[in-house]
Amino acid sequence: MEQKLVKSVIPTSYTMQEALVKTKKWGNSLGIILPADVVKAERLKEGEIVVVKIERKYNVLKEMFGTVKFKRPTEEILKEVRKEMKSKWDK
Repeated sequence: MEQKLVKSVIPTSYTMQEALVKTKKWGNSLGIILPADVVKAERLKEGEIVVVKIERKYNVLKEMFGTVKFKRPTEEILKEVRKEMKSKWDK
């Protein structure tokens, strides 16, 4: 199969859909499956050439760390949770 480098994209014909997909083993390669709603929205047909932008999805908890602000101090919340968990184990 011949591979060609796309050097330019006509701005008026460029559309963008975003989907979270998981890689799967496909022979010696990795493949992805596009969700049906993306295929439908983009009117994709078998054999069409598309550009796939690779963006690794990291741990969401690490990304969120420090961004959530609580009304109470974290230590107070942890003490409450520990107390609740201990009472459940004592039953």
